[in-house]
Amino acid sequence: MENNRNYIVAIALSVLILFGWQYFYMGPRMEAQRQADIAKQNAQDVAAQPAASTNAAAPAATTSGAVPPAGTTAGAVSRDAALASSGRVAIDTPDMSGSINLRGARFDDLKLKKYRETVAKDSPNITLLNPAETADGYFIELGYIGGTALPGPATEWKADANAKLTPTTPVTLTYQSPDGLTFARTISVDQNYMFTISDKVTNSGQQASTIAGYGRVTRYKEPLEPTTYVLHEGFIGWLGSNGLIEEKYKAAKDKPLAYDKTSTGWLGMTDKYWATTIIPPQSIEYVPHFTHFEDGTPRFQADFKSVDIALAPGETKELKNLVFAGAKEVPVVDGYAKDDSWFGKLTNGLIGTKTVEKGYDVPRFDLLIDWGWFYFFTKPMFALMDFFFRYFGNFGLAILATTIVIKALFFPLASKQYASMANMKKIQPKMEELKAKHGDDRMALQQATMQLYKEEKINPVAGCWPVLLQIPVFFSLYKVIYVTIEMRQAPFFGWIKDLSAPDPTSIVNLFGLLPFEAPTIVHLGVWPLIMGITMFLQMRMNPTPPDPAQAMIFTWMPVVFTFMLASFPAGLVIYWAWNNSLSILQQSIIMKRHGVKIELFDNLKGLFKKRTKA
Repeated sequence: MENNRNYIVAIALSVLILFGWQYFYMGPRMEAQRQADIAKQNAQDVAAQPAASTNAAAPAATTSGAVPPAGTTAGAVSRDAALASSGRVAIDTPDMSGSINLRGARFDDLKLKKYRETVAKDSPNITLLNPAETADGYFIELGYIGGTALPGPATEWKADANAKLTPTTPVTLTYQSPDGLTFARTISVDQNYMFTISDKVTNSGQQASTIAGYGRVTRYKEPLEPTTYVLHEGFIGWLGSNGLIEEKYKAAKDKPLAYDKTSTGWLGMTDKYWATTIIPPQSIEYVPHFTHFEDGTPRFQADFKSVDIALAPGETKELKNLVFAGAKEVPVVDGYAKDDSWFGKLTNGLIGTKTVEKGYDVPRFDLLIDWGWFYFFTKPMFALMDFFFRYFGNFGLAILATTIVIKALFFPLASKQYASMANMKKIQPKMEELKAKHGDDRMALQQATMQLYKEEKINPVAGCWPVLLQIPVFFSLYKVIYVTIEMRQAPFFGWIKDLSAPDPTSIVNLFGLLPFEAPTIVHLGVWPLIMGITMFLQMRMNPTPPDPAQAMIFTWMPVVFTFMLASFPAGLVIYWAWNNSLSILQQSIIMKRHGVKIELFDNLKGLFKKRTKA
């Protein structure tokens, strides 16, 4: 009885968490997603209209004066019209396509070849960066301040005719300032998502010059997809002694965010699956900022300004910035990172097989992926799933195999749990004798019960530990499925085309047989139903509690969980259903080994008999 009570209390707490999740999070989030889809469609309709002129004021500098005005006027200009309005250098790599704007040498046109907006084969590729003249402007810019007409937002750089940036063909841009400074910018790109920008600055004049480098990531709009508390989206940076900085966009709306000067690290913006960051020269101090501007075109900006750099007459200095713009693929991000910790070396060495060029060593770049508080569970779990994926070629099968490994690791605890339950059943007649003997004397009954536990060598709380210890495992698995891009649009079998999205089927329209779409609030797919059935069978492995309140919880728990998990990623529901099935098998074997009767079939018979009598 005590063991059942502990088990039910643990599950009841989980139900409260899930109710709160559904009421305060999933419901509003699904409504926000619906509104976001409407807004996205409206934005596409506007973009399809003829280009319109605009007199929006040019954005001003940051409050610190560190970075010059962006010099942009955004409007309802189509993307194609914006791209045609300036000279460009094409970008073509295995993972990306786009172009560099020669006005300002901006990265403002980038699409990701491997990723599409939906699971449909003809769905458009993900567009990451957009020109500043469009309503969805999102771009990266590197320049200088300090002298007369140094390279900035309006600078027209020169490039060789028909220049094209590929992993094997870097491009060189040139600019000559009135002060006699010559800038030669060499841009190269690897096979993945990292650009290297090497500037050679030569003072060809007769006077000493002082310049300061700057860089910025600027975007006009926040992501349309609503954010969640389990994942950070917004400003991000590893800023040396400032450590990891994660700020929501709202924080910059309240006030500009400035940080201590540093000479290492990186900064930028991150979405759920994509990110744009700048890695400044790691030998020169700079001051980072995260800001929101309301003047001219409202925009968010992550920027930095370096300390002054002196150039004597005839002197040449070379400055190197790195720019990451692309998908947050785990092996790629880890490949760029410098992580000397034992944990980093262990997990980075286990994940993926994708080749990343050596020598970047970006400090703590692995933190670009939000592994969460349970990272010591989450990242190894992803490494294990990634291993099985490379073996099976299917992340759904990888989830099933990972579950088996987790069950094996927890087997000693589960064995103790089920052994404790078996022993509790064996002493049930003695417990009834104690209750009859002591009657309403609760203190005497409790003392006698504890003495009985001691004599029989039973730990009444042993059954709770496996449940409690699996909570971080469950949330870690949820984090892996929800956060990692490898799970995005990863298929299982049959109708599951995306393990990171809810099961698309619904019992309301007979799983697609009826010609209408089921309302979100009553959406209930095949896999949530399978999960509910397996949970029902698992709970029926134990006797129904005699207390009516506990019995009601015992009966309705699978139903509640079925509806709660209907809106969860399909991969997580598949894990839960498979875990329940393995638990039933495991419990049956252990209870049989201890000579205890398995209650499942008697409980099911009793349930149907009661309904027949009713």
